[in-house]
Amino acid sequence: MEEKHAPDVDRLEKQVDELERLTDTLGEVPDEEVVAVLGRAVELLREINSGIESGLSDSHRGTQEVSALLERVNLGPFDEALEEIETRERSGGEPGA
Repeated sequence: MEEKHAPDVDRLEKQVDELERLTDTLGEVPDEEVVAVLGRAVELLREINSGIESGLSDSHRGTQEVSALLERVNLGPFDEALEEIETRERSGGEPGA
């Protein structure tokens, strides 16, 4: 399975920082600029949400790929060997005894 691109944490941090700065300035901006500031805040929230949804989607696809691979794995020989070891431990026997 190929590794997918990691979420861009730096970009997310910058978006959150900008959102916090916008929030801090809301009380100080002139009334005619409040709509523009809120519009930018909504735009940032949409970008953040989109990134989160994309990350969740990538994660879900990864989970599906792992599940598909695990379904193809034959653990029968491993289970048999484990059962043999457990039987030996219970009986106190030595390997090959």
